Amino acid sequence: MRLPLRFTTVGAALALFATGPTIAAAQSLQPVGTISGGNAVALETRTVKRAPKEITATLRTTFLKPAKAPGGDWYGSRTKVAVRCAEGTVAVLENRYYGDDKFTKVANERLVKIPGYAAPVPGSVPALALKQLCPAK
Repeated sequence: MRLPLRFTTVGAALALFATGPTIAAAQSLQPVGTISGGNAVALETRTVKRAPKEITATLRTTFLKPAKAPGGDWYGSRTKVAVRCAEGTVAVLENRYYGDDKFTKVANERLVKIPGYAAPVPGSVPALALKQLCPAK
């Protein structure tokens, strides 16, 4: 009688372990605000890298409605930025758009060869990154 109980307990433990990484991955997203159209933006906390003069991080934008694009709909984007807090400037380093709501199918990718630092446009993903990553003065 105890043997089936152990298998049930082990099975439950394995099921819990199997869902663990999914839960951990979801916990690494920190909401930072919304952009035009009400699209939610979240900081991927595990991507934040701090250097003396610059912080790099990736932000994820989930579109409320898929954006129509040649080749298929886009459900969201991931934007890697470099922020210089002392100067109040941001540069976009990478931008990826996804063709599924789970962010697994890259529909479009843009890698910036020479990043241009500038003050971000208010209400944009880079502006939210600057606000989130730099302490208020």
